[in-house]
Amino acid sequence: MPVGAKDPPLLTSGTIEAPSGPPPRLFRTTGARVTPQVEWVEIQVKSVLNQVQGMPFRWSINPYRGCHHACVYCADGDTLILMGDGTTKTLGDIHIGDLIYGTVRGGRYRHYVKTRVLRHWQTRKNAYRITLEDGRQLTASGDHRFLTDRGWTFVTGTEQGLHRRPHLTTGNYLLGVSSCLSTPPADEDYRRGYLCGIIRGDGLIDSYSRRSKRLSRTHQFRLALVDDEALSRAAQYLLSFSVPTRRFSFQTSTPTTNSIGALGHSSRGGVETIERIIQWPYVASQSWARGFLAGIFDAEGSHQDGILRIPNTDPEITEWTARCLGRFGFASVLERRFEDRPKPLTVVRVPGGLKQHVRFFHLVNPAILRKREFAGRALKNSAAARVVEIVPVGVRDLFDITTGTGDFIANGVVSHNCFARVTHWYLDQDGVNDWSSRIFVKKNAPEVLRRELARPTWTREQVHIGTATDPYQPAEGAYRITRQILEALRDFKTPAALVTKSTMIVRDGDILRQLAGGPGVFVFFSITTVDPVLAKEIESDVPPPQRRLEAMRALAEAGIRVGVLLAPVLPGITDDEAHLAAVVDAAKEYGASALSTNTLYLGDVTRQAFFGYLEQKRPELVPEYERLYSGKYAPRATQQRIEEVVAALKARAGFTTPPPRARPRETPRPAQVRLL
Repeated sequence: MPVGAKDPPLLTSGTIEAPSGPPPRLFRTTGARVTPQVEWVEIQVKSVLNQVQGMPFRWSINPYRGCHHACVYCADGDTLILMGDGTTKTLGDIHIGDLIYGTVRGGRYRHYVKTRVLRHWQTRKNAYRITLEDGRQLTASGDHRFLTDRGWTFVTGTEQGLHRRPHLTTGNYLLGVSSCLSTPPADEDYRRGYLCGIIRGDGLIDSYSRRSKRLSRTHQFRLALVDDEALSRAAQYLLSFSVPTRRFSFQTSTPTTNSIGALGHSSRGGVETIERIIQWPYVASQSWARGFLAGIFDAEGSHQDGILRIPNTDPEITEWTARCLGRFGFASVLERRFEDRPKPLTVVRVPGGLKQHVRFFHLVNPAILRKREFAGRALKNSAAARVVEIVPVGVRDLFDITTGTGDFIANGVVSHNCFARVTHWYLDQDGVNDWSSRIFVKKNAPEVLRRELARPTWTREQVHIGTATDPYQPAEGAYRITRQILEALRDFKTPAALVTKSTMIVRDGDILRQLAGGPGVFVFFSITTVDPVLAKEIESDVPPPQRRLEAMRALAEAGIRVGVLLAPVLPGITDDEAHLAAVVDAAKEYGASALSTNTLYLGDVTRQAFFGYLEQKRPELVPEYERLYSGKYAPRATQQRIEEVVAALKARAGFTTPPPRARPRETPRPAQVRLL
């Protein structure tokens, strides 16, 4: 996991919650110059100190966290989404806060979990229709990604050139459950079938004579169940046939038993109507069969440990259950139990795993939600569906969501959303232009940090600030979170290191001086170029390099150790010796005591954006970059040449102190700050 990606918005009982209320926006009144399209979203976090793996430092803090929101991943609004209660809803009708299914990796497999919808938006883009071998169709943009047997894969791409990336081809297998189906309509046949199943499975109908002063006949109907959803549905359906019922408690809860509610009716006409409703049909319609399966499952069925069972002692009910399952293509296995009893039990088991079970739930729509639960189940390849066709369908209105897990289940397959850009910024940093429009503000970070630093186990190791997202966002002008974090580190005698492109850091010179005179502090300024024209082209939304150099000198003159992160070096743009020398010499002139560098890294998503920049601004370099970046990294020979040139320039300029060991391997994402 990249640095700074540890703490998503509030995680409660395995569900990632949406921030409460509308996202706040900062305007000039806060003291920050913020463009209108950037949202600043307040979130609460449970931890601030991130323990880093595979890096030359152990601890990091990111007061802010960025999020890409450019509708890269989009799908048709009619796409059915698997909701947290096991039902479905179209993507266009999803709302912020809805609970849906996503996946997380654990051990060898990904597992299904429930997550909240954090954002929802609409765009208009070119779309493609993906047809699967089971007849399912998905409509999505070419940039949308699905989980396949080969990993996350874009809808479109090429093997070579600008659009080279993993992409779908016929024969690929999409992973997920089964086709999501719309909720069946509760027409009269469905209601009759449901009542037949639930009443025959768990109800009581009786008519008997009793003698008081005169002989009379009593009629009784009772349906007793643990789950209120099924009782409420049965009551509603009976009322639609003009049979009102009364609710009463059949059994109160005890330490070992659940409470049981019940429906009752005692009029002759009503009981006779119920008896007519639950008669076996001469010809059962599909709607009746769906309703019957839903009713008998609510009454007698279970779904535990990956097994779906419907037991009963009545051979006629068992026969109807198996017959209705077969009508919809479900296999059924009959298991006889307790054959020594007067009424042996027959269990109808539905094989096929989660793929068939989810299809069963969607097809028949049982009322009891707990029986539809499958959170925690592993995502297995057995539910994969082969792609048979991918065709363009022109420009369409498309929708997308952001979820806590970074994915969701779209028409039964695992579909990506934009959350991944949040947690991949450190690795996908690009160095050109600002492609972000939402920053998460960790509002409670300072107080959480103080609690963490106060632990007896804290050994006061150096903490790096701003390894994923610049700690001096425009929002810092109003929230002052980074300043409060520095104060906490000072108070708990913990050394710090910061990386920034912002001149706002000078505001905190007093705290930095106190750290410098105590546990220690080192400030890196990220500078790609000192050419003002080129800087405006590749870093249009950050302070000009000259302003950053002046800020660095101000800190150096105040006794604070400062350095330059010459990164990312862009081959063919900023990698010539004269260009690199200008940065190295300026760093030395303005007080830097250390300098380090690295070469441009292109992740799967930023690759396309960077090549878009090249096509627009420097088309002559596209062939060379296609050659250099066949993968995510430039060739080792290119990286080594740049490192050797910078090392020689550093020696010539008089850099004798090696940079601190705990330096970021990549630069922070550029264009995350704006000059105040």
